[in-house]
This record gives sequence, C-alpha cells and structure tokens, in this order.
Amino acid sequence: RAVAMSVSHSSRLNKLVREQYMRLPQDGMVQVTYVWIDGSGEGVRCKSRTLDKEPKSIEDVPEWNFDGSSTAQAEGSNSDMFLVPVCMFRDPFCLDPNKLVLCEVLKYNRKPAETNLRHTCKKVMDLVKDSHPWFGMEQEYTLLGINGHPYGWPDNGFPGPQGPYYCGVGADKVYGRDIVESHYKACLYAGVRICGTNAEVMPSQWEFQVGPCEGIEMGDHLWMARFILHRVCEDFGVVATLDPKPMTGNWNGAGCHTNYSTEEMRREGGLKHIEAAIEKLSKRHDYHICVYDPRGGRDNSRRLTGHHETSNIFEFSAGVANRGASIRIPRQVGQDGYGYFEDRRPAANCDPYAVTEAIMRTTVLNETGVETKDYADH
Repeated sequence: RAVAMSVSHSSRLNKLVREQYMRLPQDGMVQVTYVWIDGSGEGVRCKSRTLDKEPKSIEDVPEWNFDGSSTAQAEGSNSDMFLVPVCMFRDPFCLDPNKLVLCEVLKYNRKPAETNLRHTCKKVMDLVKDSHPWFGMEQEYTLLGINGHPYGWPDNGFPGPQGPYYCGVGADKVYGRDIVESHYKACLYAGVRICGTNAEVMPSQWEFQVGPCEGIEMGDHLWMARFILHRVCEDFGVVATLDPKPMTGNWNGAGCHTNYSTEEMRREGGLKHIEAAIEKLSKRHDYHICVYDPRGGRDNSRRLTGHHETSNIFEFSAGVANRGASIRIPRQVGQDGYGYFEDRRPAANCDPYAVTEAIMRTTVLNETGVETKDYADH
C-alpha cells in the first residue's frame, strides 16, 4: 500500500484502453510535439499540433508560439513567445510518423529568452567547429514518489548505508529499473544518442549517458533525453528530480559529469593538449562554477563538498583516475597519451548548453576572467 500511494493517480488509468486509441490510423496526418525550456531554466514544457504530412527535416516544421506568462518567460500584457524548431526526433510515445521537436524560445522582439542558452552556445560552437569538440555527458537523477520521498525508500527511516547500490542487481538493491529501461528504449527509438545507463551510489538514484556528440548536438540530445525521462516517469506515476543534493546527510549528490575532447586531444600525443586545456580551466574555476548550475553555484555548493566523490567547490584540482578531483583524466588516457578528460563539476540540473559553451570559451577561445566575450559581430 505504501508503494501504491507514492505514485500518481493518472498512472493508474487503464493503459490497455489507451492502446486501443493509439492504434487508430492517422490518414497521413502527423502529430508534432514542440518541446522547450521554460523560465526556470530547468523545466521542460510541450504542446502538440497536427501537420498534414510528415516533416522530413527541421525546415519542414513551422515556427509556433505560446503564452510566456504561464511559463515564467513573459508578462501577461505581452505574453506571446516564439518557438523556433531546431532539432527533430521520432516520437516514442505516439510512434511513427509522429515527431518530437526541440525548440529555441525567442521573445516578442525576436531576441532569445533569458533561459534560451542555446543561442549563444550555437555561436560559440560555430566559431570552434574546426577543433571538432566531442562531448559525452553523464546525467544523474533521482526517482521520487509524488510525495517527494525517494522512490522505494522506507516511509519512516532510511535504507542501509551506501555500498551495495551502485550498479546493483536485486529487489533490495535497486528501485525503478522498469523506468530506466523504458527510458533507454524510448531514447534509442527517438534517435537520441544515449550510450549507456547504470544504477548509482544512492538507492533510487540512476544515471544515463549521452554522447559522443559534436558541438551543439550535445545540448540538443541531452535536453531531449531529459524530456523523454520526465514523460516516461509520468507514465509510471513517479518523478525524476535533477536536484544536485536531493537528500541531505551521508548520501551522494547528483552531477552531470562532462567528458570532452578536441580533435588534437584525440590524436597521438594529445595528452599535452589535454594538460594545456586543464591549465586554462584551473585559472577560470570561479567562472565555470557560476555557470555549472542554474543558480550561479548555489546548488552546487550543496553537492561539491569534497566528500561523496566530489571536489571542494572552492578549490580546483585535477588527477588521473581521481574521482575526488575537479577534472579527472581517465587512467587509460594517461597510459595511451591521448583521448579525453572529464569535468566532474557540473551539477545534475546544469544547462548542457551553458556547460559546453563555457568549456569551449576557456579551452579553445582562450577567454580568461569571469566576463565573457560577445562574438555577435565577428
């Protein structure tokens, strides 16, 4: 009974009845679901419309609009916001030929909304395209019941200490694998570049990885993977939180570790380029901390304590195979002399556009200090 009460009412609706309608033919019409980031910089919103034929490319999907006053993105007196399609995926919920379309949000004057961080990220990625930056991001998240309590945890008290849960197997080790596997399959169907998943250190905490993606595609694919995760959880009646420290005390937080390389880092002798990039990052730690969560570092201050496999938020560190460092060079990369490195500072609720843009500004465009350069006129 305790487990049943922690899931949403809508998840208990008869899904077989729904399937009866989902099998109905569409007579050539196509449902397109527009997805965008709301005014929180963390939440996603969506709405759908009908097109009279299947879009073959993003150019076939028309711009649309929405009420920004209801998403904390505009005032009621001037609330229309533009949805500009930027990336299209197959729809794993309504199935082919239906589509999910990720959109940028523009204000009434066609300027990017405050939480549209893709706009500047795209400019930066276009500038550095010759370096062929590859990213892989490891998205940690925690499953909650709708009562806000970690899913599967005892109603009164706590599960046993951390240790048996990471990559665990068994009903007493992991909670919610059905959700994880459904999300994985849905991402593969959609065309999201999901590349793996595992149970994490805290019980009911999980991780999926997206990548390798080049340039702007990293943010596009991670945001769509997040949207699909929230939709899958909705079907199961639970909540996925990206809070960087969902449970206080002796429990691991949640990050979004970011693996990164340029073409020269991936070539023979690339380790010297990796070390040069880390040196640049070491001199700009405060800037990166400010953009690695949506609240200028306040969220990460709860997570980056120097404990629970994290570095201290006030200190920059790097090391081979060191999970307590800001930057980890994988042991294999140290042995081979080329490859990639992992920035372990981004919080689980970071905006991947902000993270990847910051890394490129520092390591390729050689920016320093806390101010960023405006490349709009270049």
